[in-house]
Amino acid sequence: MRLVRTFLAFAATATVAVGCGSDAPDGPTFADDHPRVYLARNRDRLAAALTAQRPAAMRFQRIVDLELGGTDIYGFEAWYAALLGQLTGTATYCTYAVEHVDAFVTAEEGRIAAGERPQAAADSYLEVGDFVGDVMLTYDWCFEQASADQKRRWLDYAAQAVWNVWHPDEAEWGGRVMPWSGWSIENPSNNYYYSFLRATMLFGLVAHGEHPDAEGWLGFFRDQKIGAELVPTFTAQLEGGGSREGTGYGVAMHRLWELYDLWQGSTGQDLSRLTGHSRASMLYMMHAVVPTRDRIAPIGDHSRDSTAALFDYHRNYLQGLAHLFPDDPQVPRAKYLLANSTVPEMDQPFMYVYDFLYEIDAAEQPMDGLGRAYFAPGTGHLFARSSWATDATWLNLIAGPYTESHAHRDQGSLMIYKGGWLAYDPIVESRSGIRQDEELHNLVRITAGGATVRQREGTTSRMVGLARGDGWLYAAADLTPAYAGNAQVQQVEREVVFVEPDCVVVFDRVATGAGTTQIWQLSAPTAPQVAGATATIDGAAFDLRVERIAPATATTSVHAWSGDGEFARGHRLDTTVAGGDNQLLHVLSIGTTVTAATRSDADGRIGVAITFADGRSATVRFSPDQVGGTLELRAVGGAVQASETLRPGVTALPE
Repeated sequence: MRLVRTFLAFAATATVAVGCGSDAPDGPTFADDHPRVYLARNRDRLAAALTAQRPAAMRFQRIVDLELGGTDIYGFEAWYAALLGQLTGTATYCTYAVEHVDAFVTAEEGRIAAGERPQAAADSYLEVGDFVGDVMLTYDWCFEQASADQKRRWLDYAAQAVWNVWHPDEAEWGGRVMPWSGWSIENPSNNYYYSFLRATMLFGLVAHGEHPDAEGWLGFFRDQKIGAELVPTFTAQLEGGGSREGTGYGVAMHRLWELYDLWQGSTGQDLSRLTGHSRASMLYMMHAVVPTRDRIAPIGDHSRDSTAALFDYHRNYLQGLAHLFPDDPQVPRAKYLLANSTVPEMDQPFMYVYDFLYEIDAAEQPMDGLGRAYFAPGTGHLFARSSWATDATWLNLIAGPYTESHAHRDQGSLMIYKGGWLAYDPIVESRSGIRQDEELHNLVRITAGGATVRQREGTTSRMVGLARGDGWLYAAADLTPAYAGNAQVQQVEREVVFVEPDCVVVFDRVATGAGTTQIWQLSAPTAPQVAGATATIDGAAFDLRVERIAPATATTSVHAWSGDGEFARGHRLDTTVAGGDNQLLHVLSIGTTVTAATRSDADGRIGVAITFADGRSATVRFSPDQVGGTLELRAVGGAVQASETLRPGVTALPE
């Protein structure tokens, strides 16, 4: 009865997104007969892959057969066997799936009877989507094999789990009230949310007409959570794709792509196109992968694997989007990137099913021709590279919202990669992957009274300048908002000019109160060798040269991360100046690309004249008090290649 009251309240207040209501022209249709989920629109495709003995299909079937034969496959879910039962008509697959799910539900019932929380409620219901999803997919795909008693018990268990997710204060098991925090039940930008959606959606799709609560949860999922919550949030806050949680926890969005696909396969309605976020995330992911195609930009917490090595989840993120947008012109490039990465196929057997489900039916196309810079305003992540070759120079600059708990205090941070890390986030060397401090990031850290002045969650820094031309990229970031009005911080701005292929000019404009210090930081895998105003960092394949152009004097030191028990290795170059109104100008160059970098001020601007080993030259100057400056590039022989005024304003980057 309580659900009836709840859904009546939702019906009175919910705002339904265009195309998301059941009466919309592209609205959903729900099957009455089992199987109800996915197979009506995907059975022929998947069965054909099995018949043709496609490699991905065979790998998947092999691990299911191994599981049925007694091998304990880590992370195996019963619905894998249930799926093969539907596609092959072999009864033993469903026999196993039903037995497996019933044993799980029986164990959960035992915990509930003992007054304990079941597994579905663990860690704030983080895995409820997997647990309830496994029960419901097996219920649907092995409907004929499950007994009436089993189906009743499974539905009751799933219904209670779903109700508890959305009613944290009243959550109960076995008649005992077991409240929980309700963490992120209203936050579509959080990874927990996608698990909650999965449980809700699959219960509604499978059980409608067979459980009194199911129909209400279908409407709740479609209209309230997707239509009135996720769609407006993503539209307003996630332009350009990606996640504000970063690239670690943010990869959980591959489970959201799975929900979109399951819903479309079951109802005919495409949720992935209700915002531009999904398609944009395909580009975001391709640009976030470093040129060697073995790791991703380490932005935010990385608790599963602190090294940010490319993994099955990243593969599934990209191929899932390619599956949702099969005709998109970037899909052939996405396929090429995956095929030529360190994860050309799923490595973990529990992920084999997704290579089977989402095999990309397109000819590979090399990355050449894809734009070499990408900015996602919703996350504030800028990526750029000198080419799509594996030895390209790649960089990342962060300036955007800091609103999620798994994000770091890294506004203004810069990372550089060429053949390996040259300037990185030492989180990749950490044991936990969850250190968020300013000390870890390549930015200007401010201290007062010996303590770091913190960037604050709930703030939004801004990319205020962005432009690209032939052989160069300019970005300007206002990071002052990250300090939430702290009286000790009046101005923090960073401007970056990337002169391709191997030179990055970094200008910081920082104004802080009396008694503060400003520390220009750059972390790297190896110890910087300091000689006056120049530091050299040995990289795995290339070296990074850091030249301080301004101020003329500063205190330089090197901090070893190994002195902190959290880190295996790594060092940080610190350039410290007293607080006040300062301008810090550095030239970062790779190998021997730069033969000279000398200060060159003019027209009230602070600048540097750069001579390149190949005969080119560049002069870059910045205003001392506000965003803007000039850039002049000269080709070999002295002819002007570019003469640009660098000014505020974010221009769209070509795709």
